[in-house]
Amino acid sequence: MANDASTVFDLVILGGGSGGYAAALRGAQLGLDVALIEKGKVGGTCLHNGCIPTKALLHAGEIADQARESEQFGVKATFEGIDIEAVHKYKDEVISGLYKGLQGLIASRKVTYIEGEGRLSSPTSVDVNGQRVQGRHVLLATGSVPKSLPGLEIDGNRIISSDHALTLDRVPKSAIVLGGGVIGVEFASAWKSFGTDVTIIEGLKHLVPVEDENSSKLLERAFRKRGIKFNLGTFFDKAEYTADGVQVTLADGKTFEAEVLLVAIGRGPVSAGLGYEEQGVAMDRGYVLVDEYMQTNVPTISAVGDLVPTLQLAHVGFAEGMLVAERLAGEKTVPIDYDGVPRVTYCHPEVASVGITEAKAKELYGADKVVALKYNLAGNGKSKILKTTGEIKLVQVKDGAVVGVHMVGDRMGEQVGEAQLVYNWEALPAEVAQLVHAHPTQNEALGEAHLALAGKPLHSHD
Repeated sequence: MANDASTVFDLVILGGGSGGYAAALRGAQLGLDVALIEKGKVGGTCLHNGCIPTKALLHAGEIADQARESEQFGVKATFEGIDIEAVHKYKDEVISGLYKGLQGLIASRKVTYIEGEGRLSSPTSVDVNGQRVQGRHVLLATGSVPKSLPGLEIDGNRIISSDHALTLDRVPKSAIVLGGGVIGVEFASAWKSFGTDVTIIEGLKHLVPVEDENSSKLLERAFRKRGIKFNLGTFFDKAEYTADGVQVTLADGKTFEAEVLLVAIGRGPVSAGLGYEEQGVAMDRGYVLVDEYMQTNVPTISAVGDLVPTLQLAHVGFAEGMLVAERLAGEKTVPIDYDGVPRVTYCHPEVASVGITEAKAKELYGADKVVALKYNLAGNGKSKILKTTGEIKLVQVKDGAVVGVHMVGDRMGEQVGEAQLVYNWEALPAEVAQLVHAHPTQNEALGEAHLALAGKPLHSHD
């Protein structure tokens, strides 16, 4: 292995996804000499196989639904079907534009970009393309890949992962989605909009099970209304090919058949065979273990993003990567409050939240110390115009701050920005209530909910 000792970078980053490239951009901005190593395309899962392409598919589905339902708004339109090739063209153009912009940013910040498959070779070096890249510090940011279950082989044809679903050359007539978390319900929502007969299999008792139970129930009600079927509370047993599709059998013997099976049970860390264990990095089930400042047990090595057991969200990766860069540059850093990170599931209707659930609040503070309020979007003018239904639920410590905001309804993801300020600034309901919210907006619903929680409801009943 050739060793180019003439260059020792301040920071060598293995992985160019959200966490890795954020650390590279912020580090270079702060004057660090940074090398960024990526075997695929900079931008990682989020840009190429996750957030961006799935939201493009969901938006195409939204357009399809609007065309079908246009007459309820007095607009005569004809829906003639989905041109999946054109949908992919639109999706790929979005990705391409963002990718070129990101490449430009990397170049403009003078980050040394190395394309190739890297491997940690010492606590201060990564081997790639026959060269040893030396650094005073190494950041591991190798991300994640779709998970499967023992005995369930993903073939890319009948049994597929989210990666395959993003490039599928057809709209399946029917689909079983294994997993009712974020990935599963987003694909189920998009496919239903495209005309697919969809059934979700979720072993836990609710869809989006990490959300507040009220949000899960509202989503289930909305999915029933849309004709999206789901089976809850029974785990998967096996999948077998049929003459023209797949049959799924559950632990209770119940069976389901469809053209394709999407395995959407989550994502696992990419860490095997990359030299982490050999260099003494502490790990658990493939995840790299870190402290609140993203530092591993090896002083010269940090890790961020889907590789560590925190929330698997691109914006979490951004924040973790920036935190590491700022720490190494000597800036004052504050650990991330993961409860204060906004979470959005972009199905129809959207599910958005920040803070903790009512159940968690009762566990932490005691049931008698927790107040919950629900504001129905039926009282919100803009939501009525959009013909969306749903609720905003606030969770408050009695006589104290709002510790959870949980929202269900179309475009609720756009309201989570103010919600995260409410939580992270430990706002009292009366403080939010005195702010003037624009009318008519959906954002106004957040203000109305806080007015009600403060004891002075306007467009809602006492």
